[in-house]
Amino acid sequence: MKKILYKVIIVTLGIFITSCSSDDEQNNTATETGKLGLKFDNSYNNNDLILDTQVITTANNEKLKVNVVRYIVSNIVLTKSDGTTFTYPKAKSYFIADEDDAAGYQFDLADIPAGDYTKVKFGIGVDKEQWQLGASGQGDFLAKAQAKDLLWSWSAGYKFLAFEGTFTSATVTESSSFMIHTGQIGTSYNYTEVTLDLPTKALVRKNITPAIHVVTDLSKILDGENTIKLSDYNEAGMGAMIMGGEALPKITANISKMFRIDHVHND
Repeated sequence: MKKILYKVIIVTLGIFITSCSSDDEQNNTATETGKLGLKFDNSYNNNDLILDTQVITTANNEKLKVNVVRYIVSNIVLTKSDGTTFTYPKAKSYFIADEDDAAGYQFDLADIPAGDYTKVKFGIGVDKEQWQLGASGQGDFLAKAQAKDLLWSWSAGYKFLAFEGTFTSATVTESSSFMIHTGQIGTSYNYTEVTLDLPTKALVRKNITPAIHVVTDLSKILDGENTIKLSDYNEAGMGAMIMGGEALPKITANISKMFRIDHVHND
């Protein structure tokens, strides 16, 4: 009888210790944080984008050479597999993607709660609430935007996206410049948000730093759900300058559909 009782005590202690160990591991994971990278890869019709030299043909048979691609990525929110979300601190959640700058490809996020993430949401532009904080409320991002020519003036606000280059068409036979800038125009703010499902979970751990590879298909700016013909906006001596008017909300709608997740690295 004593032997049986002894064995029961040993088994019970084993279960208790295992349970405590498991609880400790879960608690450690719950309080653990890690890092995550967001990499933006600009393309055009699923081809790598090459500035200045690559000739691109649009759906309207216009020939483009792109020399500037910049846009503001903001307000990042990550969703876990259990449906809970983590909002990256707003003060640190403004980045500039710049095709002509090696630092403008990947943004490294720190202090992310450990977990299995299945979705990412981000804005393109600076939300109105942030802008309404005034110039003094922008932290160091205002200077960064000015350095990248992504600010018209403080009263006019930020440029959310700058897409520039030259083009020719059936009616514009000599190379003409084009400039597409989105942002606040009158009462239209033109800020947009994008939510993307991850094809595989991003496993944020203390010792695992996932990288989410986002592909930006810039062809959608002109050839998205709304088709924009640069020739329709061309003015002699000025080129095609789209910075307002009826085209800008259409382009904003196109921008919201130009992102997709290519893959996730869990390294």
